[in-house]
Amino acid sequence: MFFYLSKRIAIPNNVKLKCISWNKEQGFIACGGEDGLLKVLKLTAQTDDEKLRSIAAPNSLSMNQTLEGHSGSVQVVAWNEHYQKLTTSDQNGLIIVWMLYKGSWYEEMINNRNKSVVRGMSWTADGQKICIVYEDGAVIVGSVDGNRIWGKDLKGVQLCHVAWSTDSKVLLFGMANGEIHIFDSQGNFIMKMKLNCLVNVTGAISIAGIHWYHGAEGYVEPDCPCLAICFDNGRCQIMRHENDQDPVLIDTDMCVVSIQWNHTGSVLAVAGSQKAATEDKDVNVVQFYTPFGECLGTLKVSGKQISALSWEGGGLKIALAVDCFIYFANIRPDYKWGYCSNTIVYAYTKPDRPEYCVIFWDTKNNEKYIKYVKSLISITTYGDFCILATKAEENHPQFVLVLCNSIGTPLDPKYIDIVPLFVAMTKTHVIAASKEAFYIWQYRVAKKLMALEINQMTRSRKEGRERIYHVDYTPGSVDGVLDYSKVIQGTRDPICAITASDKTLIVGRESGTIQRYSLPNVGLIQKYSLTCRASQLSLNCSSSRLAIIDNSGVLTFFDLDARVTDSKGQQVIGELLKLERKDVWDMKWAKDNPDLFAMMEKTRMYVFRNLDPEEPIQTAGYICNFEELEIKTVLLDEILKNPEFPNKGYILNFEIRSLRDSRALIEKVGIKDASQFIEDNPHPRLWRLLAEAALQKLSLYTAEQAFVRCKDYQGIKFVKRLSNLQSEVLKQAEVAAYFGRFEEAERMYLDMDRRDLAIGLRRKLGDWFRVLQLLKTGSGYADDSLLEQAHNAIGDYFADRQKWSNAVQYYVQGRNQARLAECYYMLEDYEGLENLANSLPENHKLLPKIAQMFVRVGMCEQTVTAFLKCNQPKAAVDACVHLNQWDKAVELAKNHSMKEIGSLLARYAAHLLEKNKTLDAIELYRKANHFYDAAKLMFKIADEEAKKRANPLRVKKLYVLSALLIEQYHEQMKSAQRGSMTGKSSEASSALAGLLEEEVLSPKSWFMDNAWRGAEAYHFFLLAQRQLYEGYLDTALRTALHLRDFEDIIPAIEIYSLLALCACANRAFGICSRAFFKLESLESLSSEQKQQYEDLALEIFIKNTPKDSRNSESDSFLEGGEGKLPTCIATGSPISEYKFWMCSVCKHCVLAQKISNYNFCPLCHSPVG
Repeated sequence: MFFYLSKRIAIPNNVKLKCISWNKEQGFIACGGEDGLLKVLKLTAQTDDEKLRSIAAPNSLSMNQTLEGHSGSVQVVAWNEHYQKLTTSDQNGLIIVWMLYKGSWYEEMINNRNKSVVRGMSWTADGQKICIVYEDGAVIVGSVDGNRIWGKDLKGVQLCHVAWSTDSKVLLFGMANGEIHIFDSQGNFIMKMKLNCLVNVTGAISIAGIHWYHGAEGYVEPDCPCLAICFDNGRCQIMRHENDQDPVLIDTDMCVVSIQWNHTGSVLAVAGSQKAATEDKDVNVVQFYTPFGECLGTLKVSGKQISALSWEGGGLKIALAVDCFIYFANIRPDYKWGYCSNTIVYAYTKPDRPEYCVIFWDTKNNEKYIKYVKSLISITTYGDFCILATKAEENHPQFVLVLCNSIGTPLDPKYIDIVPLFVAMTKTHVIAASKEAFYIWQYRVAKKLMALEINQMTRSRKEGRERIYHVDYTPGSVDGVLDYSKVIQGTRDPICAITASDKTLIVGRESGTIQRYSLPNVGLIQKYSLTCRASQLSLNCSSSRLAIIDNSGVLTFFDLDARVTDSKGQQVIGELLKLERKDVWDMKWAKDNPDLFAMMEKTRMYVFRNLDPEEPIQTAGYICNFEELEIKTVLLDEILKNPEFPNKGYILNFEIRSLRDSRALIEKVGIKDASQFIEDNPHPRLWRLLAEAALQKLSLYTAEQAFVRCKDYQGIKFVKRLSNLQSEVLKQAEVAAYFGRFEEAERMYLDMDRRDLAIGLRRKLGDWFRVLQLLKTGSGYADDSLLEQAHNAIGDYFADRQKWSNAVQYYVQGRNQARLAECYYMLEDYEGLENLANSLPENHKLLPKIAQMFVRVGMCEQTVTAFLKCNQPKAAVDACVHLNQWDKAVELAKNHSMKEIGSLLARYAAHLLEKNKTLDAIELYRKANHFYDAAKLMFKIADEEAKKRANPLRVKKLYVLSALLIEQYHEQMKSAQRGSMTGKSSEASSALAGLLEEEVLSPKSWFMDNAWRGAEAYHFFLLAQRQLYEGYLDTALRTALHLRDFEDIIPAIEIYSLLALCACANRAFGICSRAFFKLESLESLSSEQKQQYEDLALEIFIKNTPKDSRNSESDSFLEGGEGKLPTCIATGSPISEYKFWMCSVCKHCVLAQKISNYNFCPLCHSPVG
């Protein structure tokens, strides 16, 4: 940060000033003094030149109004910026509120208490309330419209200061004895403030100032100190809030009269006087501090007594009331900013966010990229990259160096354990230094490097990409490893500045010592001793000279390699050059000339060549870049007034004198004289300027010589090509195209009837719309191919902007089938995509891509068609599997004799079974015609349901489904064999062969030969119960007797319980007795259950003899020989007649007289036909 006095305004009649206040919003300056003096001034920039913006613009008084109304000395002035009001008070206690009306200030309200004098006035942050404190302890809080809100008399105290908190809920009252009392907004006492800065202080003290920054522009970092309290003895404390137990303590070593924060709360100005070291009288000074107590510098002001200070609204100026003068000082802030690859990187704070807002502004394309960074310390740039130095966490000691590209994308972060107070950057290295040590990181980016640089990187990679050194120790061969324990000890001579080039690192120390190290292998080359403490260092492009700006803004230069003889006659290396400039706040060496540099001195920019200055340029810009005899500066002051909307007008380019003179010579004198001047002052940029001027005049020899001198091979080739042209007009057209005057060049080509050259020009420029227009205006042999190319290029233009419908039109005309397919896909025009696939010839290379597009949207039929058309059946099968179209996959696999489908089915089924999706696996096998595998799974489900004693009807259905699958499997095997039979084989022989093959191929499973047993068991089980409940006791018993053959399917306890019930109801007590015997002998029953059956049997057979009531033939037949005849599945009775109906599916029979009652088979539910 740099500051200097820039202007002085004298008050008429030598009236001494007592107070001053600068309106932050409208720019009015109010100053009060003796004899009732009250003036309102306003400084306005008087220039229309865009280059003379900010503090560089000359200022004049656009308002100088004396306000009449006070008779005594005006002691307090306070602005209400929200409502454009000015409140003033004099030594007689008279308070006047002034308002702005038609460009002048008038009295609005007057109040005179006539008892005491006003010592302090403070408006709230929103301008709604004002608090006025009187010396006798009276306090008045009023509203902006003049109404009193409350008043209070504090007995026994003398008040001298007042301040509102940020949220207007707390009031601080400063007492004449130095105490500060905390009250709430209603005037209720809370507590006394603890003043840590007055520990061990004796004697009478008074408060010099209280200022509470209200956070209107955000904070430097979260939980930043913002309440400043300063005493006349120079002691100061800066607090985070009114109860802060750990404030920042400062001893300014001066007699303080006034303090104030700048508009962002980042700098505290403290005004007062200080004993001069060489003189007896006091010197007026203003010291500047950060919120954390770091001194940024001291500004000395002439005069007898400084009485007050006030910041301008933008923080770029400060007004000082000294005797009967107002002094203005310009401030050059240390912005967090950098310049890389046509991008300006700058940071600022927002009131609604705790982080810094970092903007990467691409000045070439006028695009912004925003990044929010917590606890940003600094921004350092080089080439195409920048380093953001930040704190890792709020309560964590680590720090982070984040490598970013020019659009703010983080590329590589590095965590370090030292505070990066100073950061420098080169093409390959980042150097960060604390006060005691410096850390070197060889960063990597994806960029082409020269062989020499690669060699250096390889060597340093062996030594480690990260190294750290203590500033007091000489680096050795084994030093530099990343061991922070070796650098934690302090130093008596801290680091104060660093700079680096590709081969040199310079470290400046507070004593004035300069240490020079080599890079990339760090070695101490030389130590130099200077008489100043550097605040900014900079090396020229050859690393031969060092520029040093010290804390007071003095610029000096040091030749690092010069060998001179000192006063003792000894030869030493290094020489301090004679040039010295004062009030310098920025400088930049030229990138391409070690003797050229530009510097900012107050509001003037000087360019030096060999330490000789050119005439100054009036500007306040920060220097971004200096190369090719042009200086690029940026008006950061203007940008940061509205940082979210930077303007290209804030980027200023200045040409140095040799470039201006050369251009003037070329324009006014001629190429020959200009050539001689450039010969005497050679520079590649000047030779290029001469070459371009010679081209304009078609002086090809001079142009070629100039291009050779500036090493422009492309320019040389262009001149050679021009020399081969015969037509002067054609040469002029080529030159116009070379300089970017394309419309002129095209017009000249067309006037020469060289439409082909005009088309070629537009093709090179990529202006295909114009190419198409030119092609349509004429005809030619190559027009068709060019038309296709133009249509395709325009299609690409629309496709790049996702205007797919427009792109389709041009791709159709350009016959670009690949891009056309992509557009159809993006438009979801699958019909168009299908038509395109159908129009392509077989084995076209685009067909697989189109097929994949169909796969992605689940269109199986179109996918298969496309794959088969390009002879890729395997891909078609894979697509069907992917889309779960297994039947289609199987069909394709069979048609193309593929054997992989079985393994695919097995793998997918296993996946479904793992997820307990058994029914999905069955459906998968069924669709794929793997009926045997499906039947196995269905039998498994039926068995599990039967064991759970689920609904018998459900269990029967499951068994029926499994049996039907087995029947389909049988039919499949027969059909397969039937299809493979040749010759005159009979149907019977083919069926027999199918059965034989099925027997050979199929694994042996119990359900293969007895597929319907489970269905039969549960069918008869349900039938018997239905007949029993409907009262058909005899048929129920017959049916129940069938169940004895199914003990392996239905639990025996179920079978014989039902049989005993049916027999008892039919009074067939013999069968009933045998059923009870079976039940009592079951091992699965517990003793308690067996006892219950025995008790029930005893109860039945005490009353009834265990004999059947009828002993007919049919009964004995039922008991023994029913298995020889088929059983009617409708009634459960044996079929002894020759007329019966047999189901074509399950092959079970029904009595002929009963089938007429059914439309479906009672067992398998297939239609009766």
